[in-house]
Amino acid sequence: MIFKPTYILKSVTEISADFMAEKNLKGLILDLDNTLTTHNNPHPAEKVTDWIDKMKSIGIKMMIVSNNNSQRVTPFAKNLGLDFVANGKKPLSTGFNKAQEIMNIPFSEIAIVGDQIFTDILGANLKRVRTIYVHPIELESTFFFKIKRFLEKPFLKGF
Repeated sequence: MIFKPTYILKSVTEISADFMAEKNLKGLILDLDNTLTTHNNPHPAEKVTDWIDKMKSIGIKMMIVSNNNSQRVTPFAKNLGLDFVANGKKPLSTGFNKAQEIMNIPFSEIAIVGDQIFTDILGANLKRVRTIYVHPIELESTFFFKIKRFLEKPFLKGF
């Protein structure tokens, strides 16, 4: 099903070296807001910086693909030492394709990580790339996001 994640974890920091090896993953395309930090927060969530450093130390390639603009993504990505694609147009494949080209890893060895079913997971599934859904760091309070989160619930059952 195009809205169903391959894997569901509580947070990005639960993606371990063992998980990456078991799944034969060599790269991660990471969403930004509510995956690595809360919306509009210029600082990574707790433990994210250490996790990024650990992944880098074992040779995992990572890039941020965000639908947010360059002004938001650039300083955050630079702070973590990661390449990025801003205005990624998820669920379209534009941002994912750019990231994969830069990472120079086949999509079969990449997982796309994010907190939204209708952008991150849908976009990755349309590309037939494995997905890692992570629970949002903080639930949004706007009406639009509340509806979106309600509509996501059926696709997260059984995990």
